Amino acid sequence: MRFCPLHSLASAGMLLVGLLPTPALAIDLPPLTGRVVDQAGVMSAQSRSVVEEKLKTLENQSGIQLVVATVKSLQGGDIESYANQLFRTWKLGEAQKNNGVLLLVAPADHKVRIEVGYGLEGTLTDALASVIISSAIVPRFKANDFSGGIERGVDGIISVLRGDSAEWQRKVDVRPDDNSTFVPVLFIVGFAGIAVFFIWRLWLQGRSGRYVKRGGRTVFVPAGGSSWGSGWGGSQGGFSSDGGGFSGGGGSSGGGGASGSW
Repeated sequence: MRFCPLHSLASAGMLLVGLLPTPALAIDLPPLTGRVVDQAGVMSAQSRSVVEEKLKTLENQSGIQLVVATVKSLQGGDIESYANQLFRTWKLGEAQKNNGVLLLVAPADHKVRIEVGYGLEGTLTDALASVIISSAIVPRFKANDFSGGIERGVDGIISVLRGDSAEWQRKVDVRPDDNSTFVPVLFIVGFAGIAVFFIWRLWLQGRSGRYVKRGGRTVFVPAGGSSWGSGWGGSQGGFSSDGGGFSGGGGSSGGGGASGSW
C-alpha cells in the first residue's frame, strides 16, 4: 500500500476536530435588570441595596459601569466563556471607552470571575483582579457568606478603578516567583493549551474576527457583538429594566480579567 500524504493530513485534521470541545447549546443568559442581577438568590436585600448604591455612585462619578451578577448555573460551560458572552451581550461600559466590569458568581459551580472591558485592562489588570478574588472574595465564599464576599470584591474593584491599588499591588508583588524549574513545563503546557484554544475559537467563528494586543498577549476578538456564536442564546444589544431603564452602554470585552474557585 502506498503512503498518501493528503490522506494522512485529512485524517489528522479529522482527529483534531474530533478532539475539540463541542460548544454548549441553548444556554440561557439572564436579562440585565439592574446593576445587581442576583439570579442565584444568594444576596441579602440589605447587601444588594448597599452594592447597588456603590455601583451607581461609581458610574455617576466616573462613567465606569460595574455590574454584579449571580447565576444559578453555568449550564455545563466554563465561567470564562460564560462571563465574556454575558458581558458582550449586556454590552457593559461606554461604547467608545469600553469601560465596563462584570463580577460574575456561580455559587452552584463554585466559580467566580471578574471580566474587564478593553478600556480598563491597563488599570484593573489580570493580576490585580486575581488578587481581589483570592484575598477578598473567595475567603468569604468559603464561609458561605456570599453577600460579604461580593461586597468585599466590589470594594476592591472600585478602589483599584479609583486609582487606589497600592494595597492590592503589594499582594501581587509578594507572590513567590521561585518557580524556575516549573516555568519551562508550565510554558510548554500553556502554549499547547493556547494553541488548541485558538483553533477552537477560529473553528467556531469561521475565522471571522481580529487579533488585538492585551496585557502583552495576542487575543483573538471575534467580529460582531457575540464572541461565542448563537448557541449561547441571549439577545444582542443593551437591555433595559422594566422600572429603572438601566442598560449597557455598548461596551465590549476581549477576555481580560481573572477567575477563581472555592
